[in-house]
Order: sequence, then C-alpha cells, then structure tokens
Amino acid sequence: MASTNTEVGIEAGAKAPFPPFQTETFASQLLWLALTFGLFYVLMAKVALPRISSILEVRSDRIAQDLDEANRLKDESDAAIAAYEQELAEAKSRAHAIAQEARDKSKAELDATRAGVEADLTTKITEAETRIAGIKKKAMSEVGSIAEDTASSIVSELFGGKVTKAEIASAVSGAKG
Repeated sequence: MASTNTEVGIEAGAKAPFPPFQTETFASQLLWLALTFGLFYVLMAKVALPRISSILEVRSDRIAQDLDEANRLKDESDAAIAAYEQELAEAKSRAHAIAQEARDKSKAELDATRAGVEADLTTKITEAETRIAGIKKKAMSEVGSIAEDTASSIVSELFGGKVTKAEIASAVSGAKG
C-alpha cells in the first residue's frame, strides 16, 4: 500500500485523502459519472419511463371508466328513487281512493239502514197513534155509560130513590155540552 500512496504523491505514514477529493482523479471520475449518467438516462428513457407512463395511462383510463360507471350507477339509482317515489305516491293515492270508497259505501249502507229503521218507526208510531185514537174513541164512547152508571149509583146511595135511565142520560148529556 505504501507504493500506491507514494505513486500518487502521498508520503509514507500519512492517511490517503478521500478519493473524490483527489484532484488527480477528477477527470476519470467525471468520465465515469458521464458514462453512468448516460447509461441510467438511456435505461430510464427506454425501459422504466415507458412502463411507468403506460401504468399511469392505464390507471388514468381505469379511473375515468370507474368515474363514468359511478355516474351511470348514480343516474340509475336516481331514476330508481324517482320511480319508487312515483309508485309510492300512486299507491298512497289508490289507498286514499279505496278508503274514500269504503267510507262512502259504509255511509250509504248506514243511510239505507237508518232510513229503513226510521220508516219502521214511523209505521209503528202511526199504528200506535191509530190504536190510541181507537182506544180513546172507545173510552170516550163508554164514558157516557160509565157516567150514567156512576150517577145512578150516587143518586140511589145519597137520595135512596130510583131514577130512570132516560133521566140520567139527559142529565149526563146536559153536563157534557
């Protein structure tokens, strides 16, 4: 090692300086730097960058397709939601119409039943009034005979005498008028 150090101009026993800082090797270092840089540049330009570029392009296309698919699915879901809301509104409308029809039908049935009951009650009331009128007429027709009988009993009890039926009938009919 001593021989290499002396050849480069370093004395024996001294430490060798860091090779990149040696001025004697600058030219070869620059040459190797240029060759290595050129080789890496060519490798990057011809191999690595086209692959990276194609990968980025594929990813960009995939992202664009995914965004288009997402927008298409969003539009479909919006259309499905709109159709659902339309169907729901129609179902509510039909349910309301069915409920209204049921209410109207039950009201009509109730009105018919009530009319029948009212007619039946009117008939019964009329029959009852007719019977009452007949009973009243019969009672009124019998009031005269009852009054005559009662007057005859009272006169015989109070006065002890006998009165004829004609006299009692004329007295009762005179009291009525």
